[in-house]
Amino acid sequence: MKTKKVTEAIGLYVFLTLLAAIVIFPIFYVVISSMKNTASILTSTSFFPKQMTLDNYVKAWNLSNFKVYVWNSIYMCTFIVFGTIVTSITSGYVFSRGRFKGKGPLLALITFSMFISAGSLYLYPQLNIAKILHINNSLWGVIIIYIFGINVTNLYLAKGFIDGIPKEIDEAAKMDGCSFFRIFYNIIFPLTKPLIATVGLLAFMNSWNDYLLPMVFTLGNPDMQPLVVGIVSMKSSGESVTSWDLMMAGTVLSVIPMLIVFISLNKYFVAGLTSGAIKG
Repeated sequence: MKTKKVTEAIGLYVFLTLLAAIVIFPIFYVVISSMKNTASILTSTSFFPKQMTLDNYVKAWNLSNFKVYVWNSIYMCTFIVFGTIVTSITSGYVFSRGRFKGKGPLLALITFSMFISAGSLYLYPQLNIAKILHINNSLWGVIIIYIFGINVTNLYLAKGFIDGIPKEIDEAAKMDGCSFFRIFYNIIFPLTKPLIATVGLLAFMNSWNDYLLPMVFTLGNPDMQPLVVGIVSMKSSGESVTSWDLMMAGTVLSVIPMLIVFISLNKYFVAGLTSGAIKG
């Protein structure tokens, strides 16, 4: 019996090791390739570069207007993260504690939308609304869509987390004269630090990595392009047209901020994710 358990454990660890290798290898390849030149990437039979250099990072930063791209991404993601935290946690609180007609059907309708994969079909109506508001050539179009678009995952995380907070706290606050939203602002919201970190990190990852929506909204205004769109545009711009080494370096640079944010908030992210998934 003990031998069987050991064998199963070894098999599991081997499988997980292989899976980790499959996932990590492309990332490792991009990092290594960012230290080669284009000729070495395309023709060299050696996986590792003969001489590692960081010149590609300097060239990518200078040639491709990276400062502007990075600033645009930070600008866009900052508003999206803070806005999404407010709208997601507020909507989660309303569905958790609110009592109003149609609450069940409305939540079911929102949940049902999670199973509809319309993809790029949403772009046309979103772009039309943005044109009416005169934000179709600005990152503000992307920001508003992200903030006020319903993210079902965030909604359920917030609702599940708030469901786990004892309702006796609300009742005690009502006896002291607090209104529905005063309870949320003064009592519930300060208790949701792990949830704030989780929703904020998910919003940051989604917005930082998004390509299609920012690309469409900045087609007529290249100076507003965020980092991911800017890296892809390197394929057709100046000296970077065939410079795979610069694109690899740019890709690595685009991953670093997200990696730093994830490592910084990892503890709160896991706590918020598990609490929102289990409670309620």
